[in-house]
Amino acid sequence: MPLLLSIDTSTRGCSVALHQNGQLVVNYDLLAEKSSSGMLTTLIGNAVEHAGFELAEVDAFAVAQGPGSYTGLRIAVSTAKGLCFALEKPLIAVNTLEALALQVSSFYSDNYLFCPLLDARRMEVYCALFDKNLNSVEPTQAKIMDADSFKEVLAKQPVVFFGDGAAKCESIFETNSNAVFPEIFVYPSARTVGQLATVLFENQQFEDVVTFEPYYLKDFMTTTPKKRVL
Repeated sequence: MPLLLSIDTSTRGCSVALHQNGQLVVNYDLLAEKSSSGMLTTLIGNAVEHAGFELAEVDAFAVAQGPGSYTGLRIAVSTAKGLCFALEKPLIAVNTLEALALQVSSFYSDNYLFCPLLDARRMEVYCALFDKNLNSVEPTQAKIMDADSFKEVLAKQPVVFFGDGAAKCESIFETNSNAVFPEIFVYPSARTVGQLATVLFENQQFEDVVTFEPYYLKDFMTTTPKKRVL
């Protein structure tokens, strides 16, 4: 069984985890704002050292590919690719929303669906819908939340909404008893990225290190500075 190092900087902060034989060895979750670029490589070094390994002993590097923060995803993927190039190791990519759903699914019964939500712009979120076994019910998408969002699904069964975009939905679904919002905040973590990556490693599902890009889901939006009037 492999020794895998996983990285997730999909949202604020950064997370690093080390799994051996499918078991979690080390997990660091740093939630400070704007910490991804400054602390990621430090956390990687600490995780490997504190577990008693060297980077060269890692069998593969896994990364949360998105969706999420444009800058965060770019940092994580470039770091993972750099390690893969330098150490000649394979790259594994995991959907950020699927890894987020894995944190929650075991706490609910089989009739629940799970909707991880990452904050985008205004009332927009990045979301997907999974069943108890993480089978896709609705694909990963950018969605503007309103009263009709998930209306048909919520009429049939309970849905758990979580992630940093969930706050946008609470007021919309507050009268719907099938809309469930956990009291504990759920944030992306390399811990569940590593769990999913272990299965992908066993199936030899690797990415092309040269051509792989983050899953931004939509184009990065910038604003044009206004011209100064003299």
